Amino acid sequence: MSIVNEIKGFVATVLKDLYQFDVAKQDLTINSTKPEFEGDYTLVMFGFIKQLKKSPDQLGSEIGDALLKENPAIFTAHNTIKGFLNLTVADAYWLDFLQKNYAETKFGSSPANCQKVIVEYSSPNTNKPIHLGHLRNNFLGWSVAQILKESGYETIKSCIVNDRGIHICKSMIAWQQFANGATPQSTGTKGDHFVGDYYVRFNDEYKKQVEELIAGGMTKELAEKEAPIMKGTQQMLLDWENGKPDVIELWKKMNGWVYEGFDVTYKRIGSDFAKMYYESETYIPGKKFVEEGLKTGVFFKKEDGSVWIDLTEDGLDEKLVLRKDGTSVYITQDLGLAQEKYEDFKYDQSIYVIADEQNYHMKVLKLILQKSNKPYADGIYHLSYGMVELPSGRMKSREGTVVDADDMIAEMVNVAKNKTEELGKVKDFTEDELIELYDTIALGALKFFLLRVDPKKE
Repeated sequence: MSIVNEIKGFVATVLKDLYQFDVAKQDLTINSTKPEFEGDYTLVMFGFIKQLKKSPDQLGSEIGDALLKENPAIFTAHNTIKGFLNLTVADAYWLDFLQKNYAETKFGSSPANCQKVIVEYSSPNTNKPIHLGHLRNNFLGWSVAQILKESGYETIKSCIVNDRGIHICKSMIAWQQFANGATPQSTGTKGDHFVGDYYVRFNDEYKKQVEELIAGGMTKELAEKEAPIMKGTQQMLLDWENGKPDVIELWKKMNGWVYEGFDVTYKRIGSDFAKMYYESETYIPGKKFVEEGLKTGVFFKKEDGSVWIDLTEDGLDEKLVLRKDGTSVYITQDLGLAQEKYEDFKYDQSIYVIADEQNYHMKVLKLILQKSNKPYADGIYHLSYGMVELPSGRMKSREGTVVDADDMIAEMVNVAKNKTEELGKVKDFTEDELIELYDTIALGALKFFLLRVDPKKE
């Protein structure tokens, strides 16, 4: 029985006891109290005021007093405004109601619908720490996954780590040249921040070398190609792709530092994943996908050996899926990843939480999968969201103009601490309770700040 029906029964009984006035429960009107008034539920008394020949205030007072006297475990207060009796329900009533009913009825949740959804989010790069923009992605992905779970879907959370490519090699070569063997442990620096500092260091040194070459008479375009640190980075990428042992060893070591840092941040913000995928692995099934597509005619090979798909009839253009030297591009890796995720989980829908700068890329991915007659193609959904920008403009990791997630959380915790201590209401809290309180306030505020904005908006 709902509480509204219970209240109607109590009111009908009171009217009978006080005034010998019979009324059917279905003839009584009980509404939720308007937010501007005190109370939870409101009895509309106009239907019997005239018959009882009492003023609205007197009638409300008498009925309210009787309801509180007869049902002290349910009602705690009442007030009357013109013909409306507002009743306040005891917190203890709701607690008792939940304790009795929650085991059988999980409120706010739907029963299982036999649909499986995988939500891919976070997508960090192993050359820099998680920043404010990543937080929007993490909070969106985690929240969508939880909402789907409560809506009856079997929900899997996954993450693709961008752990290969020229940008990763930039941090690696800068560490080689400038670190003198320093480590996160020797410097007391969180691993992802440590590696990210060398990504910034690369950019600083690269700009310096380009300026020196230009001053020596070289054009800007040529100087950007010929800068020694850039040429060294490109060679390192080739060495990585060829499996050169010392490069692979350095890559694993620096990525390990980053993963240790990521784990700390993920635990702090509440992000979790059923499976982590890595670009250094997904490009292999991606190449296999392209090979199969060549055989079925989905893709075609140009004279230089590069592999493409023609999407002009779909209003797009030709899209490269494999370079002439046989190396993969981003779409190759994503094709391999989509296939791997389906083989792992046999999903009905796959949601990608990716910024709107990849709208075209995601459209191409879905089209290729559909043309390849993949059973999971129609279930691909791009949850596109706008970037997070600073008042000064877009954040750029290579220039160090980002708001690191860890720094932002620490600042929010400090604000929560200072504001709470100003109010002076936590003097009886233990140190552990205070830490939990400040973390809860800080992360709740940060999540609200980012989630309240429509994902499509910056």
